[in-house]
Amino acid sequence: MQRLPGVGPKSAQRLALHILKRPESEVEALAQALIDAKKQVGLCSVCFHLSSEAVCEICRNPNRDNQTICVVADSRDVIALEKTREYKGKYHVLGGVISPIDGIGPEQLTVQALVRRVSQQKPQEVIMAISPSVEGETTTLYLGQLLKPFTKVTRIAFGLPVGGDLEYADELTLARALEGRRELD
Repeated sequence: MQRLPGVGPKSAQRLALHILKRPESEVEALAQALIDAKKQVGLCSVCFHLSSEAVCEICRNPNRDNQTICVVADSRDVIALEKTREYKGKYHVLGGVISPIDGIGPEQLTVQALVRRVSQQKPQEVIMAISPSVEGETTTLYLGQLLKPFTKVTRIAFGLPVGGDLEYADELTLARALEGRRELD
């Protein structure tokens, strides 16, 4: 249990003890639900957000704005932005951020798919909504240079703390950050 993100030794122990106290049928149902989720949930072929279908619900939605693509590091960021109910466009999930120290370069992310998508679809705007860490800044600037020949590239405003994650920001902060986005220099 301690291998799960955000679960320390005490929480892991509490969870393990709780599971051991539950009836075997409940534990089997939980285990089966985890196995089913792992087998059924994959990545959207368009935006790379988590999806149980080839193309996710957001990409299939005809009411979403096709002229705006919001680039995020991972699916947790899509979920956080969707909670604001402010953004009406499409997304692109990178699958992480560039981090040479961790051995993550553009090749390990969905960068080429993003460039291909933007060059083909020619949206009016690509919004960079990547957490403002050193790695996030590196990723944002790198992508900005790649995408500028095809479209206007903006970034969300800095209403978020440096080193913070989008998924932990409240809806109001995220909404204001989206409203205050600006074009990359």
